[in-house]
Amino acid sequence: MSNKLFVGSLSWNTDDYGLRAAFERFGDITDAKVITDRDSGRSRGFGFVTFADSAAAGRAVDAMNGAELDGRSLNVDVAQERGGGGGGGGGGRRERSNRW
Repeated sequence: MSNKLFVGSLSWNTDDYGLRAAFERFGDITDAKVITDRDSGRSRGFGFVTFADSAAAGRAVDAMNGAELDGRSLNVDVAQERGGGGGGGGGGRRERSNRW
């Protein structure tokens, strides 16, 4: 089992410190991060908690999936690794111009 957990359905009011506080009773946390919008700085409603060991992560999933934090029922699961697929597409085929 991975040590990194995905935490979804976060309240807009939950910050990194609140997320860490909610999960630290299960074991040593190496990182807790609420993901925010790049432009507005507002929470995107999910985050990640990384534990020092997988046993603590397992206990946290069992206890916190469906638990309430800041008035919201959480969705907690093991984080999936991101695929190395690269960024967004560039669109369709470009016509090449013969004009210089």
